[in-house]
Amino acid sequence: MAEAVKKPVKITETILRDAHQSLIATRMTTEQMLPIIDKMDQVGYNAVECWGGATFDASLRFLKEDPWERLRKLKAGFKNTKLQMLFRGQNILGYRPYSDDVVEYFVQKSIANGIDIIRIFDCLNDIRNLQTAVTACNKEGGHSQVALSYTLGDAYTLDYWMNISKRIEEMGAQSICIKDMAGLLTPYRAEELVKALKSATKLPIELHTHYTSGVASMSLLKAIEAGCDIVDTAISPFALGTSQPATEVMVETFKGTEYDTGLDLKLLKEIADYFRPLREEALASGLLNPKVLGVDIQTLLYQVPGGMLSNMVSQLKEQNAEDKYQEVLEEIPRVREDLGEPPLVTPSSQIVGTQAVFNVLMGERYKVATKETKDVLLGKYGQTVKPFNPEIVDKVLGEDKKNAITCRYADLLEPELSKLEEEMKQYKQQDEDVLSYALFPQVAMDFFKYREAQQKKVDATVADTTNGAYPV
Repeated sequence: MAEAVKKPVKITETILRDAHQSLIATRMTTEQMLPIIDKMDQVGYNAVECWGGATFDASLRFLKEDPWERLRKLKAGFKNTKLQMLFRGQNILGYRPYSDDVVEYFVQKSIANGIDIIRIFDCLNDIRNLQTAVTACNKEGGHSQVALSYTLGDAYTLDYWMNISKRIEEMGAQSICIKDMAGLLTPYRAEELVKALKSATKLPIELHTHYTSGVASMSLLKAIEAGCDIVDTAISPFALGTSQPATEVMVETFKGTEYDTGLDLKLLKEIADYFRPLREEALASGLLNPKVLGVDIQTLLYQVPGGMLSNMVSQLKEQNAEDKYQEVLEEIPRVREDLGEPPLVTPSSQIVGTQAVFNVLMGERYKVATKETKDVLLGKYGQTVKPFNPEIVDKVLGEDKKNAITCRYADLLEPELSKLEEEMKQYKQQDEDVLSYALFPQVAMDFFKYREAQQKKVDATVADTTNGAYPV
């Protein structure tokens, strides 16, 4: 009997980005990461996801760290392993569409500072919003990976996914990721989807999912058997719940099979041992809420990602309306349908969730529409798979609906880099500062002022120490 052809599956480790973003609100500091990098670099991962997503905002806003400095330190430590980031297409790492010159410059600086693989997605799967970033990434010598925001609904047929994957290959992307942010991809659906994509494109396929609904490990298994090339996992102390399946479990599952990862379980155990006390610390401080570690079956019922749920709960708490939780959950799918059935991922998840909260609290649907809801209906975020509910368009936009945008919104944006440079030049210490400011103007400005104050303290200490130390 012929021996099975080896098809080792590759592993992308998420501990330094999505795992701590999902479980402890992206609060892991650079100093907590650095001591374990050398060991992680010996594993033989396909890549380590360590930047992008919410890490940029959280670094500046909460940790008072320069995200660019973090990236440079990680690059210095990872000598053999590719570094990966998550990039929100035309929105970069922010919450609005940026002009092409800002997108191109951000890609250029990300790669120059150490990123090898850029995973690019759009919250509506509007591939017009991906092209600038993909082209820029390829031009800079990076690996451009386009992520399909996976979701359910009438429009999201296998044909839809196959057609979009062909278009992604044509646009020059080098691999495709199925981005299942809400944990909606069940095992047999995963098998079916991977086989369909494999028949439609020659590009490598990666699967990124979350354990929120409890099916993620089984989905990875079926996806790998169907030919998935790479899977995303998290080292066990920060795995499961709203994070990814555990790295060690996947490695052990495929040991001795044709899919054997070849990774060393003993080395992974040492890495897990390092992160375990950080998990215990997070639990003790309340940063890690045990609620996010369980299985939430409402995910499968309402298609709501974990982060969106926690955001919604805090909004209701602020309004003393926690008793409306169930009503809001039931309103979310209705709002989603009104807005053209978008996948629920940043920022569309926040837009749909917040609008659902307003609809319930006001006692009348769309009595108050957020600016973001109006922007979605005006086409500023891109094209949705299904048309908007015309009654809602009339109610929310009124006469303004005649200003709806049908082209790629970024085509209407003037170049903005030089204007941004001018606005923040007095605080600029490195080229990258203008990009931090572009994405989060107020947060970046606060950080620049903090950084300046810290430097003055250091300078004063040095001056005190040396004053009079050397005789003239």
